[in-house]
Amino acid sequence: MENLQGLSPQNQNASAEEESKRKAAEDEMRRDMMATILDSAARERLSRIALVSPERSRQIETIIMRMAQSGQLRERVSEKQLIDLLDQMEDARSKTTTKTTIVYQRRRDFDDDDDF
Repeated sequence: MENLQGLSPQNQNASAEEESKRKAAEDEMRRDMMATILDSAARERLSRIALVSPERSRQIETIIMRMAQSGQLRERVSEKQLIDLLDQMEDARSKTTTKTTIVYQRRRDFDDDDDF
């Protein structure tokens, strides 16, 4: 039955190994690009962000890489420019999401003292 599906355990292990190698190569390429695009202070800040929120760090890296590939970046990104980019992301996020408010409605009993 395994032969009919074409998914023998050896093929699964080989594909998983290839996938992990490909992912490791992509991560290495991403780190190399970030090292050339960002200056040392910006890289340090981005690594601290990655410790707290890895998905947000990944989003920032993707944005910076797109900017570099499209030619929007003329020089290395400084820490101040990275902070400005973070502020822009936060402004865009706050515009798309609405703030939730909680309203407490307390039940009033028949025998409350507020009825005078």
